[in-house]
Amino acid sequence: MSFRTKQFSVIGVVAAVLALWSLASTPAWAVPAYSAKTDQPCAACHVGGFGPQLTPFGRQFKLHGYTMDAGDNKFPMPVSAEVVASYTSTAKAQESLPADHYATNDNFTMDHASIFVAGGIGDHFGYFSQWTYDGVGRAFSWDMLDVRLTDEFNVSGNDVLAGLTLTNMPANQDVWNTLPTWGFPYSTSDLAPAPAAGTMFDGALDMQVLGLSAYAYLNSNIYAEAGFYWTPSNGFLRAMGSSTMMGPGAISDVAPYFRLAYQKDYGDQNFEIGAFGFFPSIDPNGDMGPVHIGKTDNYSDIGVDASYQFMGDGNNIYTVNARYTHEDQSLDASYFLGNATSASNSLDDFRIDASYYWHNQIGGTIQLFDTTGSSDAMLYADNRTLAPDSSGITFQIDGTPWGVGNSPFDNRLNLRVGIQYTMYSKFDGASSNYDGTGRNAGDNNTLRIFTWLAL
Repeated sequence: MSFRTKQFSVIGVVAAVLALWSLASTPAWAVPAYSAKTDQPCAACHVGGFGPQLTPFGRQFKLHGYTMDAGDNKFPMPVSAEVVASYTSTAKAQESLPADHYATNDNFTMDHASIFVAGGIGDHFGYFSQWTYDGVGRAFSWDMLDVRLTDEFNVSGNDVLAGLTLTNMPANQDVWNTLPTWGFPYSTSDLAPAPAAGTMFDGALDMQVLGLSAYAYLNSNIYAEAGFYWTPSNGFLRAMGSSTMMGPGAISDVAPYFRLAYQKDYGDQNFEIGAFGFFPSIDPNGDMGPVHIGKTDNYSDIGVDASYQFMGDGNNIYTVNARYTHEDQSLDASYFLGNATSASNSLDDFRIDASYYWHNQIGGTIQLFDTTGSSDAMLYADNRTLAPDSSGITFQIDGTPWGVGNSPFDNRLNLRVGIQYTMYSKFDGASSNYDGTGRNAGDNNTLRIFTWLAL
């Protein structure tokens, strides 16, 4: 069976299942620990009845430190779990995969299984933590962390919400679905091919740092945040199942971070426009004991973002999220070590996605992405063009039958089933023969069918 035939036959089966759900499913309460704490359905906080795309109410809940409580909570233990499994198929078999226990194409896998400890204590302290078993890498580690201390007060007639947040991923604390950690696609597989180049802000340091920042939210309109990230000790990271060897290296001293945003609610519509900046100096030998060269790679990631939500009466929901990031790279350390042919490089990354959800149960999303940058014969030595350029489009259709009421297991279960298809017009520098072995960008086009179960 050809890839195209196989693709459409599978899509047809899943589409039929989603159609049956649209007719037969009944409203349900939400799954994770927060829904048990607040006694609210998933759809109260999440577009599509499933995370992580937040509604205005969901953003307020997070900014207030996860402290909202229904008062008659039947589930005092702030624990929940999720499992994500998928089938992944590329247009042409890959030459290698990140784990040798998989075939080079057509793989079924458990992408990950996670335990969440998440809740709030009193009116001012809340936390979100995720601990994950990686089904592809077959390893256990910490995942997302967000611990908050918040308070509200009035200044000259203006309402101010202020807080401190501790996290282990740059921008993990953000409440808009425009920045990398919480941006689309919300579920991926390590078995899917991905372009090699990306900005430092876009996940390169996830789970390898700690960050502390302070924020203020004025009249639920103007948001300002400033803080810094640093690399914990090697012993701490190893205990957490991580290491700076998993990324570009260790942060030298601290990496400043800022975030500004303006949002406005107009009845059933919500707008946001913002800016952000992240400025890490990286020691590429930071995890190699006494080997230090006295030089660092300095990155300046500055960008803008915007979002729009139309919530309507809940029957037809539309969202748009966009982000542009410019990264300047001063690669003194990499140039000294012979890992870059130029000490000065840059990357530009643009992404925009739009979603539609019917009755917060069945929806579709389309995303355009484009990464461009300066060429470097050492940084991109695996590319025929020695350039980082990649672009394409991702489609997703998903269904969540119990996002808005009456799920099984006493309202503790939620489920999303979806199909993703990613098409590349350019991959690692070129549209055709990008690696010099005859492989084309379109050979990496990926069909992924996934289930996402939360309990």
